[in-house]
Amino acid sequence: MSKHADSPQPPNRRAFILAAAQFGVASLATVAGARVLESQPAPKRTVASAALPPMTVYKDPNCGCCTEWVSHVRKAGFVVTVRDTADMASVKASFGVPSVLESCHTARVGAYAIEGHVPADLIQKLLRELPVARGLAVPGMPMGSPGMEQGSQKDSYDVVLFDKAGKTKVYASR
Repeated sequence: MSKHADSPQPPNRRAFILAAAQFGVASLATVAGARVLESQPAPKRTVASAALPPMTVYKDPNCGCCTEWVSHVRKAGFVVTVRDTADMASVKASFGVPSVLESCHTARVGAYAIEGHVPADLIQKLLRELPVARGLAVPGMPMGSPGMEQGSQKDSYDVVLFDKAGKTKVYASR
């Protein structure tokens, strides 16, 4: 059989096997060699986690509450890369975080800066709504916010939406 440049090419064997495995095929007999490949069911992914952009978190290497916050957002489905740095001031300045909104760690997700102990559900809401803003912040380190859990002590706090001009508005209260 001759191959013409315009004729569609069949998928190669590896691509076919990978595609079958992705769709959770229990077994697959290959034509060449009649070999049976057992595959595992495809991992279940939620719609929410499949649609979330990756997140990069900048934090001091010695900060325990930052590490707890990273665990919180990972549990919510975010894929997180952690960048330890001692120069958080430069990170905050480069993302345009106003000094009055600063906390201990800063993250970047999509086009947004996330400052401090912002709850994951509000980050997901931000990514669904896509407001014109620079990001979200929880100023300071309120007790009871994600990563700052200490028994039953819970402070009330605001999650603030901020823009490029530094204007803020309360996005949510907890």
